[in-house]
Amino acid sequence: MSDTPDKSGSSRRAFLRGAAATGAGLAAGGVVAQNGPDPLITEPQDWAMITGEPVDATPYGMPIKYEADVIRRNVPWLTADPISSINFTPIHALDGTITPQGCAFERHHSGAIELRKEDYRLMINGLVDKPLVFSYADLERFPRENHVYFCECAANTGMEWAGAQLNGSQFTHGMIHNMEYSGITLRSLLEEAGLTAAGDLADKWVYVEGADASSNGRSIPMEKALDDVLVAFKANGEALRMEHGYPVRLVVPGWEGNMWVKWLRRIEVTDHPVESREETSKYTDTLADGTSRKWTWVMDAKSVVTSPSPQVPITHGPGPLVITGLAWSGRGAISGVDVSIDGGKTWSKARLAKPGEDKALTRFYLDIVWDGSEMLLQSRAHDETGYVQPTKAQLREVRGENSVYHNNCIQTWWVKENGESENVEVS
Repeated sequence: MSDTPDKSGSSRRAFLRGAAATGAGLAAGGVVAQNGPDPLITEPQDWAMITGEPVDATPYGMPIKYEADVIRRNVPWLTADPISSINFTPIHALDGTITPQGCAFERHHSGAIELRKEDYRLMINGLVDKPLVFSYADLERFPRENHVYFCECAANTGMEWAGAQLNGSQFTHGMIHNMEYSGITLRSLLEEAGLTAAGDLADKWVYVEGADASSNGRSIPMEKALDDVLVAFKANGEALRMEHGYPVRLVVPGWEGNMWVKWLRRIEVTDHPVESREETSKYTDTLADGTSRKWTWVMDAKSVVTSPSPQVPITHGPGPLVITGLAWSGRGAISGVDVSIDGGKTWSKARLAKPGEDKALTRFYLDIVWDGSEMLLQSRAHDETGYVQPTKAQLREVRGENSVYHNNCIQTWWVKENGESENVEVS
């Protein structure tokens, strides 16, 4: 599967305008019987006749070689330099909701740094009674919490503003991961530094800064800082990977990934936003009239079908088919997901694998019987606030096509009769 855009543009951007795909029913189907005995059942196999590999040969477990294609990938032309790049989660090849650290989306601005726990320091300064410096060991002494949250880059799906571009959910929606983070609340550190005695908090901000060469820094309003922000040092039960900010990163649930500062080194309490590079020249949304929105932190409700999709073709003929994907919202829990096979003309209610969780990925399924006809697959997320995921046309009506960030539009896959899929737009 190519990870380059369709340069012709016309066939995708104007595909099947107003047309509908026909066909798959909703009844359950049976298993197709084989003709004759299956030697994989009836004959002894090598793996049952000889001893296997010694597990102690790989002290840190790795995926079996048959899953070697389940890896992060990048798009060479998307960023200017490998030192400032993006790696996309293979969401098309995963199930459930938890993203393994080893293939989880990450974005870096000046390369990942090697920082020992023993050399780690976190400073809190500014409008606090007691400016403090914490070591890693100091942080471990605070009461800790565990929460599952998604982290999504504001530019996820950003290439789609101007039309169907990248082919495959890994590239259109893979700037996201969902992990269980362990750490301490930012509130507890701010209170340790005497924040509550620093006067009225209503107009206060915190400025958070990383230790890498890019000095990535973002301003966060105090209300959010005291709500659910974590200072995290574990993900999925193990230490953070180097590229995920080892040994300590910030977790800002539901808000754009650039605010999840890695290699966290400083937290300054201020009475105003700092207006740093990452919140002025970038991470603002340019509208059709040339003006720009800023402080667009929250990631609105969004979803995508991960299978079938361009990287996961249907490899069997007509019959039972599991349609599955992911949904999420930065405003709370997903309350429901609809799936359409005819480009949004009709919708069926998908089954959630489990009730939606606050600011975390939700897995959905729709079990159908595919009749071999073309489909225009879409999914539409609803969250607990009543928000409904919009179409791309609805977003463009408000914001035009100049934006890069916060594209949470409904995605369409054209599933062909041969089972292959392509990224298209319908209107």
